[in-house]
Amino acid sequence: MRPKVDKDLLPMKAHYFFFNAGTAPVVPFMPTLAKQLGYSNVVVGTMYAILPVIGMLAKPLCGFIADRYQRHRSLFIAAEILTAVAFFAIMFTPAIPQQLPSVTFHCHAGGANFHFCTEDQCTLNEIERDYQDKALACKLNCPAQAFMWDIICKDWNTTGLCPPANDNANIDISATFTNLLVERNETSNEGCVFFSVPHIHAEVNGHNATMYCPSDKPYFSSICSMDCNDTYLDSKIADSPVISTTAAMGLYQFWWFFGMLIISWIGMAAVVSIGDAICFGILGERAHLYGKQRLYGSVGWGIFSILAGVLVDKMSNGVEKDYTIVFWMTAVLIGLDVVASMKLKHTQTHLSPNILKDVGQMFLSIRCLIFFIWCIFIGLGTALIWNFLFVHLETLGGCDATYMKTLQGFVMSIQCFCGELPFFFFSGWILKKIGHVNAMSMVLFGFGVRFILYSMLQDPWYVLPIELLNGVTFGLFYATMASYASIVAPPGTETTMQGLVGAIFEGVGVSVGSLIAGYLFDSIGGGHTFEIFGVAAFVAFIVHVCVQMYLQRHHSSSDTENGTVKYLAPTDAMHMLNDQEFLT
Repeated sequence: MRPKVDKDLLPMKAHYFFFNAGTAPVVPFMPTLAKQLGYSNVVVGTMYAILPVIGMLAKPLCGFIADRYQRHRSLFIAAEILTAVAFFAIMFTPAIPQQLPSVTFHCHAGGANFHFCTEDQCTLNEIERDYQDKALACKLNCPAQAFMWDIICKDWNTTGLCPPANDNANIDISATFTNLLVERNETSNEGCVFFSVPHIHAEVNGHNATMYCPSDKPYFSSICSMDCNDTYLDSKIADSPVISTTAAMGLYQFWWFFGMLIISWIGMAAVVSIGDAICFGILGERAHLYGKQRLYGSVGWGIFSILAGVLVDKMSNGVEKDYTIVFWMTAVLIGLDVVASMKLKHTQTHLSPNILKDVGQMFLSIRCLIFFIWCIFIGLGTALIWNFLFVHLETLGGCDATYMKTLQGFVMSIQCFCGELPFFFFSGWILKKIGHVNAMSMVLFGFGVRFILYSMLQDPWYVLPIELLNGVTFGLFYATMASYASIVAPPGTETTMQGLVGAIFEGVGVSVGSLIAGYLFDSIGGGHTFEIFGVAAFVAFIVHVCVQMYLQRHHSSSDTENGTVKYLAPTDAMHMLNDQEFLT
């Protein structure tokens, strides 16, 4: 006997698959792209503190508009298009101009060279590997002091240069440098790269010269700007300090990048809140089947996240990654999502005469307030994973970063296929067996275990088994949050309620978590940051269990009135849950 297929749900399944498949190639890699562009952890944390606030405002607003004017599908499709366009536009973020690198030029005792020093062992290894037998034709612009001009005029066999216009005039040196030498200081962890002029012949200010500096004269040394017409070498040697928040604010490149992220976040916020409301609307009395629809999103995310990671690694040279392919993937996949969404059949049967008043009643319920606070705490932890887990892995990976995007793709695939997918599939059964309250406690405990394990990582590949916990910390969490919000929402406010809960989770929890995590990563490092968040999650778990036990004991006296559960007013929203489920 062939299984019965509900054709009304097929477009919904397709939406979850294509939308998550379309955002998987870009969303996880945006923090690492920002780091590659030169922005500090604090800048990244600040951006990802603001983005959820934007989502917090957009979700309930879009939900309210959709409920009020009954334009769910139109607004839904418009948000999908907006998301795709904004992400695609990030590909055209202008590059931040780099200053010419600075090196130290030495000339003494018959020899001449330039060198630079760094504590970045990856840079030292790469230059030693790529330039060991390579000659560089470079131009140096060096400030010169009076005694240097004395050496230039008397010992460099130059004509037409002396006397100089003034004793502090700069000199331009064009020469071929070779004979690479790398010296490392084991105690300070610093290394220096030296390039020598083999025959000390050069062109100085347009005139031929022999750069001979006698040993009996002062040491000829100057900090020079260097141009070897080698973009890769320039990027490695360039003085590229991490861009601070203040410096970023003055860059139009930053505002383009951040502006497109803001627009994409608005689009995603609307798609998620309206999409979940449409899904519950189609399901009707079968709300327990939500997880079986949402799991298709995990499948899409898992497949295309690992594909994106592999393609980025394959199409990149060196440590810096080329993300072009991921933006094209996003445009095509969300385009398919738009086509699927046009097939959705959704009609809202209830219309609330006063949406704001009905939703506002939720804040008068003790248990709903606890639910909102729980969403905030989960948002704090989720921010750390979403925005800084990959940064932590790249730090652990060190110089061997050629595989990193592939590893990150595997991370997301395990999160989806081995974590989220089974928990979404069985979420209805789990919630029926243990109840929403116990599920909330389990999620907090899962975060504590996950963060402590992250703090103990030494090899980034060992992160893979830890990602199995994503089934608890996201799969079970999301099903619990969406299901609870749908059930307690007064009739006609379903989309607004989904938007409100999503806004609390992202706009407050993820926002504050991103800001805190950014500062902690900069000040104490990734390992200690995960340790602090892990301890905080265990504390929140204990407090949540104790509070729920207290409320259970006082249920009859404080949570009921005239036989009706106060915190779940209006009562007709509770036809899918009995009192006992909330108390288990």
